[in-house]
Amino acid sequence: MNTKALTTAANESRGLAMDAVHACNSGHLGLPLGCAEIGAVLFGEAMNFNPDAPRWLNRDRFILSAGHGSMFLYSWLHLSGYAVSKNDVASFRKLHSITPGHPEFHETPGVEATTGPLGQGIANAVGFAISGKRAAAIYNTAEHTLFNHHIIALHGDGCLQEGVAKEAIAFAGHNGLDNLILIYDSNDVTLDAMAELTQSENAKQYFESQGWDAVVINGHDFAVIQQAIAKAKTNDNGKPKVIIAKTEIGRGIPEVAGSAKAHGEGGAKFIEAARAGLGLPADEHFFVSAETQAFFNQRRQELIVQFNAWQATYDAWSKVNPELSKQLTEGIALATPSNLSDSIPAFPADYKDATRSAGAKVINDVAKAMPQFLTGSADLFGSTKNYLNGAGDFSAKNPAGRNIWFGIREHAMGAICNGIAYDGLFRASGATFCVFADYVRPAIRLASLSKLPTTFIFTHDSVGVGEDGPTHQPVETVSGLRVIPGLDVIRPGDPEETAGAFIATMNRTDGPTALILTRQAIPTMNHLSVQERRDGVLRGAYVAVKETGELKTILIGTGSELQHCVEAAKQLGDGVRVVSMPCVERFERQSTEYKEGVLPKSCTKRVSIEAGVTDFWWKYVGTEGKALGIDRFGISAPGDVVMKELGMTAADVVAATK
Repeated sequence: MNTKALTTAANESRGLAMDAVHACNSGHLGLPLGCAEIGAVLFGEAMNFNPDAPRWLNRDRFILSAGHGSMFLYSWLHLSGYAVSKNDVASFRKLHSITPGHPEFHETPGVEATTGPLGQGIANAVGFAISGKRAAAIYNTAEHTLFNHHIIALHGDGCLQEGVAKEAIAFAGHNGLDNLILIYDSNDVTLDAMAELTQSENAKQYFESQGWDAVVINGHDFAVIQQAIAKAKTNDNGKPKVIIAKTEIGRGIPEVAGSAKAHGEGGAKFIEAARAGLGLPADEHFFVSAETQAFFNQRRQELIVQFNAWQATYDAWSKVNPELSKQLTEGIALATPSNLSDSIPAFPADYKDATRSAGAKVINDVAKAMPQFLTGSADLFGSTKNYLNGAGDFSAKNPAGRNIWFGIREHAMGAICNGIAYDGLFRASGATFCVFADYVRPAIRLASLSKLPTTFIFTHDSVGVGEDGPTHQPVETVSGLRVIPGLDVIRPGDPEETAGAFIATMNRTDGPTALILTRQAIPTMNHLSVQERRDGVLRGAYVAVKETGELKTILIGTGSELQHCVEAAKQLGDGVRVVSMPCVERFERQSTEYKEGVLPKSCTKRVSIEAGVTDFWWKYVGTEGKALGIDRFGISAPGDVVMKELGMTAADVVAATK
């Protein structure tokens, strides 16, 4: 170990962070300064990566869960040779820079996940670890090892105080994810005050109680850091690892170091003296010495040698394992079979069941056609019905299993699925009741922000849940999901629309999809062909019943209420069109001509019906229309009784139309 070079690099990384935060008058200095030695060891000694191939399949993945300390990551990406220039570092937090305030996936080479909301990165790292374990189990052979990388996540006290982190830590310990290494920046400080004001647990004992290996180290001692990481990487004992690194927050700025003032930009006004104390030149900001450049150039060459050796292994493996190679390539490409619909048999004409039950059939057909597809549930497989038959359960003993038992950990489930999606080898989905979508919401939001193809399955979609009552009857949830930018929300109205919904989410590679499925049985719309209904979902909305004669009225329905529009149209007679609108987001992406063809502006007499709040629907019914819905909480009674009591029937549609 070249301690001299690492010391110089650590101090220069501190200088980069101070200069960047000072230049934009905002940011967080505490972690970048306090963890500089950890960064030097990770990027200068311990991790395997290739700056020229940031998505190399066997790289060690580094996730900065404490995303507010983003200048830590940007500094080390710059120093170690990623395509993050000095100008990029100097443009920290500026408009259109690739160094935004918190790390963002797709924005910066080397950034593995969008982080900032505390705790998310820990759960994302667990998802990466699942992906790594599955990849090794599926693709490694006796002759060739493609995957033996590790997942390393750096977090602080704030991350550990978030419930999502605790959920994920418990899951990781239970499932023996020994390819996962957490580095805990234990500096005894949170944003407002010293950490003792809000926490008192023994971190080592806590992690050990969750089935982890834990060690406490000096986070400023290069040799100790290196030894701890090396041991964690070589000890495949069935336990995830945590390195509790005792550090001094804001180290290098004596005026604030070790205090809550060091967390943010409080020390920026002292940086000139601090830079001098670190031996940095007064007349050159964003300084990187020739010695540090030479050190990382040499390091880069060594890493390229390792990468080339792996590439030779990969090429040899591909030749003797063409089917596995094809599967891996398609997984990375997020490929969906062009004939996926053909893999899903049509439902019988007399089929009448819940869309969650239709979904149970469809998801198994999808899984057979797409071996990279995984699913999980928050202790509700029996109710959400998304279990993959014969696909095995993921566990330490069976990492190739495709059913993930998340336990009652909805938030972690969403963030872990996102971690799998970030890794980009498999397609992940997770399921729970619709009313608990708010437990998952922060992860859904980040999936949308990061354009991840995660699938969120929410069943028991309305007051049709019935006897469980208003605590389990979502009325505001579906509309609440629709306001998240970039999220497709699909609420299918019969089994073939359900098939279309799954096809839609598999075809979408630039963002997440929420599937909203019923508990109650609904009929099949046999007046339209199977393909018309499936294709209609892909377009978001379509004409489900064509008017006879001159168009006078449009009825718009989704999900279990679509049937009421169809029945009402029969009673109302000529001039009534029924539009099924399972996904408004997909509809809005269609051409102006298509949208006008479905909802012509000339027809202002419109009625919508959905078993939820009405505010969302005025966009489509207009000021002369009527939105039928439920602008109150539900009632505990049989589902059909509740629906009738709250005005969700064909008779109500007829009355509103008249």
